[in-house]
Amino acid sequence: MELVEGGAVRVIGQIRTYNEIIEGKNRLNIVVFAREFALLEEDEVYENKVYLEGYLCKPPIRRVSPLGREICDLMLAVNRMYNKSDYIPCIAWGRNAVYAGGLCVGTKIRISGRIQSREYRKRMEDGNLITRVAYEVSIIKIEE
Repeated sequence: MELVEGGAVRVIGQIRTYNEIIEGKNRLNIVVFAREFALLEEDEVYENKVYLEGYLCKPPIRRVSPLGREICDLMLAVNRMYNKSDYIPCIAWGRNAVYAGGLCVGTKIRISGRIQSREYRKRMEDGNLITRVAYEVSIIKIEE
């Protein structure tokens, strides 16, 4: 199979997470464990879909974005074989954020959404702003 930069591929698999220590800090490394991988045909439609079922493992963090949108950060523990779990960061927007903000740690939920990366700016203790990249699942639908 010849991969071309900018070419579209289909990946079916699992989102997995691992903790890594980078520059003395613990970072969550998010990877896609591919079970199936194929090049898309020119007429095939690209879709970015993720389906997860798991348990809230941290209290939801509901807030308002700088642009005034309701958002809620969630950490979802998704079980896999051999007593392992993956901890997947998720973000809900609008009405989903309001709903998710009322959930409790330990609640089992099912979500559908898309995997995404986004840049954000964080103010450090010294007052400087730095740009970071968040990798997460953006929730489209959530249900208990």
